[in-house]
Amino acid sequence: MIELPVISSGQNKKKPDWLRVKLPVGKEYLKVRMLVDEYKLHTICESGNCPNMGECWGAGTATFMILGNVCTRSCSFCAVATGKPNEYDTDEPRRVAEAVKLMGVKHCVITSVNRDELKDRGAEIWHQTVVEVKKLSPETTIETLIPDVKGNWDALITMINPGQEVVSHNMETVKRLYRMVRPQAKYERSLEQIKRTREFGKRTKSGIMLGLGETEAEVFEAMDDLAANGLHVLTLGQYLQPTKMHLEVAEFIHPDQFAKYKEEGLKRGLKYVESGPLVRSSYHAERHVNVPI
Repeated sequence: MIELPVISSGQNKKKPDWLRVKLPVGKEYLKVRMLVDEYKLHTICESGNCPNMGECWGAGTATFMILGNVCTRSCSFCAVATGKPNEYDTDEPRRVAEAVKLMGVKHCVITSVNRDELKDRGAEIWHQTVVEVKKLSPETTIETLIPDVKGNWDALITMINPGQEVVSHNMETVKRLYRMVRPQAKYERSLEQIKRTREFGKRTKSGIMLGLGETEAEVFEAMDDLAANGLHVLTLGQYLQPTKMHLEVAEFIHPDQFAKYKEEGLKRGLKYVESGPLVRSSYHAERHVNVPI
């Protein structure tokens, strides 16, 4: 197969036009901003410097990040702070649920930092958060974007059994780049986590960043591995360097290449592929709830 052209970030420091986004504005954006501040909540929209924050918040949706905003991992792509987290807040599930109800969202996405220092990886707070949201907003559908449980499969069951419609766990990159991009994670272990989630009967989802130096063949290999382990939904987006301390962008992938990846992913057995330069894990997440299991 012939690979479509990319733009080397070393040759062109300026982002391509297709990566330009509008600044956050509008009444709905300000409403979400106020609720997030009032309920002292964390969002991956802010912590992850998401380029779609203006669009999503303007539509009255946000991706809540539970278990604090300090991660025990030191992934080289992520803008979330790394260090020793504080004690988790046992009242957080209630506050998240109240905010979801006040926002009136039809679909809620919840994620978290990694809490490797906790024996249950934070699974009980995960469980309680979903239960509380369902209790106050029974018609709201939920996607949980969960971290790597490091092989603690009992913790995984606790995280995924309270009734959410979609369970997501991001691979982030191709197999060859794992040690560089996710030094405390394992490619095969993340595949196993997705497989076990599918076997539990859940709708599964994952995401991969492009532009870190992966080849087209390696992306196809990752798609095949994910399909073989029961993945339903895959998101593909452009990696953007959050700070000078993080990995540099190796290349800017052309939108036509993203379109090609979407076509190839569907050919390889994935049920739904969201693929584009500005796509992130929770972008258009409401579309993934009805994907056939």
